[in-house]
Amino acid sequence: MFQGATSLHLDAKGRLSVPTRLRDALGEDEGRLTITKHPHGCLMIFPRREWEQFRVRIAALPVSAHGWKRLFLGNAMDVEMDGTGRVLISPELRAAAGLAKDAILLGMGSYLELWDAQAYAAQEAETLKGEMPDVFKDFSF
Repeated sequence: MFQGATSLHLDAKGRLSVPTRLRDALGEDEGRLTITKHPHGCLMIFPRREWEQFRVRIAALPVSAHGWKRLFLGNAMDVEMDGTGRVLISPELRAAAGLAKDAILLGMGSYLELWDAQAYAAQEAETLKGEMPDVFKDFSF
């Protein structure tokens, strides 16, 4: 299970250095990952096994969800971590998420989200300004 936030920098070639604490978990699939767009403007990074489960669920959606299937499946790119734990983020996916250099990698349970650092700060600030959803009414902190 992935959790926590890490500040990162993409290098000039668009490579992301995966934090050491995550490499073992991601390495269980021999470093094979799948990256795709997220509807909130970031990227989703899946270990290959988790991606296969997600892909099956998305592929099973009805025709009325074809645009969403296109977003997730049509933009998915299979990548592999190199020997030093780096992953190349394609120019298309970097552009889609507005990634330039400074990024935030968030653990979201079965996958990771990769955000442009400024975009994530704005998203988090917007979330904190709003009211908590009803699902948290009986939740104890």
